[in-house]
Amino acid sequence: MVIHKHKQDDAVFRALADPSRRQILRLLLGGRHTVGEIAANFSTSRPAISKHLRVLRAAGLVMAYKDGTARICDLNAKPLRAVHSWLHDYELLWTHSLRRLKRYIEDTPNKKKKQKEKGRSRSRDHVGRYTTFV
Repeated sequence: MVIHKHKQDDAVFRALADPSRRQILRLLLGGRHTVGEIAANFSTSRPAISKHLRVLRAAGLVMAYKDGTARICDLNAKPLRAVHSWLHDYELLWTHSLRRLKRYIEDTPNKKKKQKEKGRSRSRDHVGRYTTFV
Protein backbone atom coordinates (compact mmCIF):
# COMPACT_ATOMS: atom_id res chain seq x y z
CA MET A 1 0.00 0.00 0.00
CA VAL A 2 2.76 2.46 0.93
CA ILE A 3 4.78 1.59 -2.19
CA HIS A 4 1.70 2.11 -4.36
CA LYS A 5 1.12 5.51 -2.71
CA HIS A 6 4.71 6.57 -3.42
CA LYS A 7 4.40 5.49 -7.06
CA GLN A 8 1.18 7.51 -7.35
CA ASP A 9 2.85 10.58 -5.80
CA ASP A 10 5.83 10.19 -8.14
CA ALA A 11 3.48 9.99 -11.12
CA VAL A 12 1.75 13.21 -10.01
CA PHE A 13 5.04 15.08 -9.61
CA ARG A 14 6.26 13.75 -12.96
CA ALA A 15 3.05 14.92 -14.62
CA LEU A 16 3.33 18.37 -13.04
CA ALA A 17 6.96 18.73 -14.13
CA ASP A 18 5.97 19.62 -17.69
CA PRO A 19 4.71 23.18 -18.42
CA SER A 20 2.32 21.97 -21.15
CA ARG A 21 0.67 19.55 -18.75
CA ARG A 22 0.33 22.26 -16.12
CA GLN A 23 -1.34 24.46 -18.76
CA ILE A 24 -3.74 21.64 -19.61
CA LEU A 25 -4.66 21.40 -15.92
CA ARG A 26 -5.25 25.18 -15.85
CA LEU A 27 -7.61 24.83 -18.81
CA LEU A 28 -9.49 21.99 -17.13
CA LEU A 29 -9.75 24.03 -13.95
CA GLY A 30 -12.31 26.10 -15.86
CA GLY A 31 -14.37 23.02 -16.72
CA ARG A 32 -14.53 20.03 -19.02
CA HIS A 33 -13.02 20.17 -22.51
CA THR A 34 -12.76 17.86 -25.46
CA VAL A 35 -9.31 16.77 -26.58
CA GLY A 36 -9.76 18.97 -29.66
CA GLU A 37 -10.57 22.03 -27.53
CA ILE A 38 -7.50 21.40 -25.40
CA ALA A 39 -5.28 20.91 -28.47
CA ALA A 40 -6.56 24.19 -29.98
CA ASN A 41 -4.84 26.07 -27.12
CA PHE A 42 -1.38 24.77 -28.06
CA SER A 43 0.94 25.10 -31.03
CA THR A 44 2.06 21.48 -30.63
CA SER A 45 0.51 18.60 -32.54
CA ARG A 46 -2.64 16.84 -31.43
CA PRO A 47 -0.73 13.55 -30.90
CA ALA A 48 1.62 15.42 -28.54
CA ILE A 49 -1.38 16.73 -26.58
CA SER A 50 -2.83 13.20 -26.48
CA LYS A 51 0.45 11.96 -25.02
CA HIS A 52 0.35 14.68 -22.34
CA LEU A 53 -3.23 13.70 -21.54
CA ARG A 54 -2.18 10.04 -21.18
CA VAL A 55 0.47 11.06 -18.63
CA LEU A 56 -2.09 13.17 -16.75
CA ARG A 57 -4.60 10.28 -16.79
CA ALA A 58 -1.95 7.83 -15.56
CA ALA A 59 -1.25 10.19 -12.64
CA GLY A 60 -4.97 10.36 -11.89
CA LEU A 61 -5.12 14.10 -12.55
CA VAL A 62 -7.42 13.87 -15.58
CA MET A 63 -10.46 11.70 -16.14
CA ALA A 64 -11.59 11.08 -19.70
CA TYR A 65 -14.75 9.57 -21.13
CA LYS A 66 -16.36 9.29 -24.53
CA ASP A 67 -19.41 11.28 -25.47
CA GLY A 68 -20.35 10.09 -28.93
CA THR A 69 -17.27 10.66 -31.06
CA ALA A 70 -15.76 13.23 -28.70
CA ARG A 71 -13.41 12.41 -25.84
CA ILE A 72 -14.22 14.65 -22.86
CA CYS A 73 -11.52 15.43 -20.28
CA ASP A 74 -12.19 16.57 -16.74
CA LEU A 75 -9.86 17.61 -13.91
CA ASN A 76 -9.49 15.35 -10.88
CA ALA A 77 -7.81 17.51 -8.25
CA LYS A 78 -7.72 14.81 -5.55
CA PRO A 79 -4.12 13.68 -6.33
CA LEU A 80 -2.98 17.28 -5.83
CA ARG A 81 -3.60 16.85 -2.09
CA ALA A 82 -0.39 14.82 -1.88
CA VAL A 83 1.51 17.66 -3.56
CA HIS A 84 -0.06 20.19 -1.21
CA SER A 85 0.79 18.08 1.82
CA TRP A 86 4.39 17.64 0.68
CA LEU A 87 4.83 21.35 -0.05
CA HIS A 88 3.17 22.34 3.23
CA ASP A 89 6.16 21.03 5.22
CA TYR A 90 8.47 23.30 3.23
CA GLU A 91 6.07 26.21 3.56
CA LEU A 92 6.26 25.82 7.34
CA LEU A 93 10.06 25.77 7.16
CA TRP A 94 10.15 29.01 5.12
CA THR A 95 7.54 30.70 7.29
CA HIS A 96 9.53 29.85 10.42
CA SER A 97 12.80 31.04 8.83
CA LEU A 98 11.27 34.32 7.67
CA ARG A 99 9.79 34.99 11.11
CA ARG A 100 13.21 34.43 12.69
CA LEU A 101 14.80 36.78 10.15
CA LYS A 102 12.15 39.42 10.83
CA ARG A 103 12.75 39.18 14.60
CA TYR A 104 16.51 39.40 14.06
CA ILE A 105 16.16 42.51 11.90
CA GLU A 106 13.75 44.15 14.32
CA ASP A 107 15.96 43.33 17.32
CA THR A 108 19.23 44.42 15.70
CA PRO A 109 19.89 48.05 16.59
CA ASN A 110 20.24 50.42 13.68
CA LYS A 111 23.74 51.92 14.06
CA LYS A 112 22.99 55.14 12.18
CA LYS A 113 19.84 55.69 14.22
CA LYS A 114 21.74 55.22 17.50
CA GLN A 115 24.50 57.58 16.39
CA LYS A 116 21.99 60.30 15.52
CA GLU A 117 20.26 59.82 18.87
CA LYS A 118 23.63 60.42 20.57
CA GLY A 119 24.16 63.56 18.49
CA ARG A 120 27.13 62.18 16.60
CA SER A 121 27.77 61.32 13.02
CA ARG A 122 30.63 59.45 11.44
CA SER A 123 32.07 59.86 8.00
CA ARG A 124 35.14 58.68 6.17
CA ASP A 125 37.91 61.07 5.27
CA HIS A 126 39.72 61.01 1.91
CA VAL A 127 41.96 58.13 3.08
CA GLY A 128 39.02 55.99 4.24
CA ARG A 129 39.44 56.53 7.97
CA TYR A 130 36.39 57.19 10.09
CA THR A 131 36.04 60.65 11.59
CA THR A 132 33.52 61.28 14.36
CA PHE A 133 31.83 64.68 14.63
CA VAL A 134 30.06 65.85 17.75
